[in-house]
Amino acid sequence: MIRRVALMAVLLSVFSAPAASVEPDEILADPGLENRARAISKQLRCLVCQNQSIDDSDAPLARDLRIVVRERLTAGASDEEIVRFVAERYGDFVLLSPPFKAATYALWLGPAAIFLIGGAAVAVFLRRRRASVPGEAPALNEQERAKLDRLLGGDGAS
Repeated sequence: MIRRVALMAVLLSVFSAPAASVEPDEILADPGLENRARAISKQLRCLVCQNQSIDDSDAPLARDLRIVVRERLTAGASDEEIVRFVAERYGDFVLLSPPFKAATYALWLGPAAIFLIGGAAVAVFLRRRRASVPGEAPALNEQERAKLDRLLGGDGAS
């Protein structure tokens, strides 16, 4: 039974992987150029799907961008020129890995800042917790001690 479940899990993970949405009429005749086109397409975000590359997306805009990439490749543009061309028209958001510059500092440094702030908060919490040793009651003043003696002594006075 366990083997069947494991086999089903493996098969589902294999078949659930995103399939490339490049259509046959988009594929270039030159395998070298096609490989470059696929590599570039994996770097560019689909503006409709937003969490997929244009290589994986079947949205019409992604198809148009894949065609633009292939047209620029056949025109002789380098990979960097094509990525820059698309980014100039659609902004850095189209890049799955945005550049490190002033506009994206929060994007790149934000997770580290949140991690550091969280670590500092945990350290402060643990330090305060360690400062108050469990099991030790704070000392009572004379008035509190007298009231406790009356309560424990059974006087009934409060």
